[in-house]
Amino acid sequence: MSFLIHDFTGISFGIYLTIILGLGILAQWSAWRFKLPSILLLLAFGFGAQLLFSISINDFLTEELGNTLLLPVVGLSVALILFEGGLTLKFSELKESGAPVFRLCTIGVLIAFTLTTAIGMYLFHWDWRVATILGSILVVTGPTVIAPLIRHIKPSRKVGSIVKWEGIVVDPIGAIMAVLMFQAAIAGDWDSARAAIIESLIKTVIVGLVFAFILAKAIEFALKKHYIPDFLHSVFIISMIAIAYTASNAVVHESGLLTVTVMGIALANQKSVSVKHILEFKEHLRVLIISLLFLVLSGRVETEKLTTEVLEQGLILLALLILVVRPLTIFGANLFTKKTTFKEQVFLASLAPRGIVAAAVTSIFALELSQAASEGKVTQEVAQQAESLVMLTFIVIVGTVAFYGLLAAPLANRLGLASKNPRGVLFAGANIWCRQLAKALHDDGHDVLMLDTNYANIAAASMDGIPAKRANILSEYVEEELDLTGIGQLLAGTNNDEVNSLAAREFTHIFGSAEIWQVAPMDDNAHHTNAVASHQRGRIPFTGRPNRKELESRVLNGGIIKSTTISEQFTYEDFSKGTPDHIILFLNSDERGLRPAEEDLKKVSAGVTIYTLVPCETATEITKKIEINKLKNTQS
Repeated sequence: MSFLIHDFTGISFGIYLTIILGLGILAQWSAWRFKLPSILLLLAFGFGAQLLFSISINDFLTEELGNTLLLPVVGLSVALILFEGGLTLKFSELKESGAPVFRLCTIGVLIAFTLTTAIGMYLFHWDWRVATILGSILVVTGPTVIAPLIRHIKPSRKVGSIVKWEGIVVDPIGAIMAVLMFQAAIAGDWDSARAAIIESLIKTVIVGLVFAFILAKAIEFALKKHYIPDFLHSVFIISMIAIAYTASNAVVHESGLLTVTVMGIALANQKSVSVKHILEFKEHLRVLIISLLFLVLSGRVETEKLTTEVLEQGLILLALLILVVRPLTIFGANLFTKKTTFKEQVFLASLAPRGIVAAAVTSIFALELSQAASEGKVTQEVAQQAESLVMLTFIVIVGTVAFYGLLAAPLANRLGLASKNPRGVLFAGANIWCRQLAKALHDDGHDVLMLDTNYANIAAASMDGIPAKRANILSEYVEEELDLTGIGQLLAGTNNDEVNSLAAREFTHIFGSAEIWQVAPMDDNAHHTNAVASHQRGRIPFTGRPNRKELESRVLNGGIIKSTTISEQFTYEDFSKGTPDHIILFLNSDERGLRPAEEDLKKVSAGVTIYTLVPCETATEITKKIEINKLKNTQS
């Protein structure tokens, strides 16, 4: 291993950034590939880079440069993340989750702060200044860890909204509380501390809300009047975030996070202009920022000191946060209310990972306390205790991400609050062939949901016992209010090819492009000057690439959906020979779950169930052949 360390010693800053970027993307890909929490792998890669290659951001920054350059960059990066989180918060989500979110962000924060501070003061014997600052910081969860976990767990809409709102809203609250406790710490006597807290709180709230409202309205006005060209929208927003964060902090210390969060929420809920394209860009930027920040900050932690000085204390704190503080916070905040069920509270009590905001804010205030000690505002004992805050916080981050990341998904499945691997199908369109297909899938226990604006189609689907709603697939209602629990893919099959194409584009960011399917349009074989571009469509399903009119014609002429399980005795070749005029629509297997058949399907393995559109008389023949093969197999 020494040759690796030697090779990476004395590298340039550019090479270091390249290595960090490569490791960050590798960690993100590995997390996706092996279905693990991405933050956990990022931290592991960050510590590993330091241990194996002896590379760290500290090698390129003096202590003074680190404080003056790195921390502002970290702060602005966190501001971008919180703004992007604010853009995902819609007030429509609060119809079900509003009361629980309010309780968690008020009563819950107070309980968590009190318990964590008490642990620091009475169990670890910290100075109250250090204990209250750490108590403030550890009330946060954060979008950097919550968002990937929600994507991984896919909980019910209500629980997902509660977790998302709490994670994003509590972050600036925790940062503001830390500022208030720091002001109290350097104020001296209690009267001065109380006055400093009240004054700082009022200023922070006023400045944060006023700046956020003014700048959000300015952005909305500029976009509405088209004063900003489309290609500058994203960079314009980034610059406005930087202005909001920096200007707000200049007026009131650490009020910038509140400003950018509220600004994001305000833009998300205005109706004048669409900000979806900005949100998509910000999501990509967030992945990059998180990848770099976690690797850089975890690389700054001296692992030797962490294991020898604060490991035992950190593990005790971690255990108490998971087993005592979080459960008491959830159950205490939801006491005497029926807005959340017991199962939902159990799940919420088992999901409170800490992320980059906790790491960044802890780093900032550890330095602030050290600076205050050098100026004689606090004692050297406080400064020494403050030095351990960053390492303790990283223990909490690693521990909570690992624990909750591995526990939350199985627990949500066990409680019935999420689907283990949601493979249900959202049908855009409820015409006759769609209804037959949806009924066959639904009768076999698969989750389906049909959407159509035609009342007759929805009524017919409901009469067949198929879950259906009269709604436009392109409406805000579908994306923002419809509960898609158990649904993991879209099949666009309306009678309008353009609507199908738009639906495919709109739902890509929800299900992912691999799970977006669109029935072959009527212009499928047209010249490229007349056909819709292929990148504007979803994936074309079903063997033979039939369009909607072909499918509808077959059903009207007596075609039915037949499910057949391929086996060693009755192979796909046997099925194909005896069923020349068939279209395979869906496949289902234990390994890959339910999925539409690809147009160029050539082989189906044993154990896979196929859903096929066949003439009525052919279905009868298939049934006879299967029974004959079963009988032969039994006799042999």
